Amino acid sequence: MQVVVLAGGVGSRLRPWTNSVPKPLLPMLDRTLLEHVVSSLPAELVDEVVVAGGYKVNMIEDYFNEHEVPFDVRIVPEDKPLGTGGALGNCRDVVSGTFACFNGDIISSLDASELLDLHKRNKSVGTLGLWEVEDPTRFGIVGVDDDHRITRFKEKPQPDEVFSNLINAGSYIFNDDIFDWMPHGKHSIERDVFPKLAEEGLLSGQDFDGYFIDAGTPTAWNQGAKACIEHERFNHGSVRSSSWYEQGDSSSTATVTDSVISKLCHLGTGRIHQSSLLTGVHLGDDCTLDACLIGKDARIGANCTLTGVVVDHGSIIPSGTVLNGGQWPLSEHQ
Repeated sequence: MQVVVLAGGVGSRLRPWTNSVPKPLLPMLDRTLLEHVVSSLPAELVDEVVVAGGYKVNMIEDYFNEHEVPFDVRIVPEDKPLGTGGALGNCRDVVSGTFACFNGDIISSLDASELLDLHKRNKSVGTLGLWEVEDPTRFGIVGVDDDHRITRFKEKPQPDEVFSNLINAGSYIFNDDIFDWMPHGKHSIERDVFPKLAEEGLLSGQDFDGYFIDAGTPTAWNQGAKACIEHERFNHGSVRSSSWYEQGDSSSTATVTDSVISKLCHLGTGRIHQSSLLTGVHLGDDCTLDACLIGKDARIGANCTLTGVVVDHGSIIPSGTVLNGGQWPLSEHQ
């Protein structure tokens, strides 16, 4: 079946990483974010992935032309931002039958084949993966009946409007009938489509256990990487002391915990905690990294202390630098 991935954003919360690389191509361990997103559906069910996006889509197309993956990739570009509904609606001429649809930055334990079974059983137009949270006001919330039909849907409710702690987890099974409910042009599927389907009894939902991470921020990116390590969502490499190493053990004496260490990295003698280092990073001795994203081929001098910093690819950070939050190179607001 086909899988639509909604990847229209520019990934501004992961800048400067995304200034040069679109978010779907960022590597989380040894798979791209896009591959992790698609893996919610068992591989044997995936025939084609349709990427609905507008930012650096040529890079996405080139990448999958050059790298072997077990599915075909088609790009449906957005000339301008269309919202979640408009982005999906833009695919109406290339998608048919029953298909999956995922937000482009979700790392979760969802097995979307269970959504597919429920979808067929309830003869729904749409079926949503659902996740339980303590504070649902930042999300779309749903009410469900005993048959898992969604009876109410409210996007980002005010505190006095909350009627459920089950939220929309950004993972769907749709029939192509969904397009009959969608206007052309820019709109929100959460605000403009789901409430109408719920009123007509055509929307279903299934909650799941495990983990659910919207990996669109630096903190959440490292949480997603940690989940991928814990649940062995990688093709190669090994795990030691709760960290993933793409290559064999280095000669470094650095203390590394809950981190991603890509190939060709030199770690020095410092401490690295819950951080992601892409290929070719070089750390001087006695550095401390905590909750950082370090871009490809970055060089960080000795005795640096970085906390919650996103370092651009190819950056050079002088010895002794201390940063708490933000990005490197420094923005005008830092």
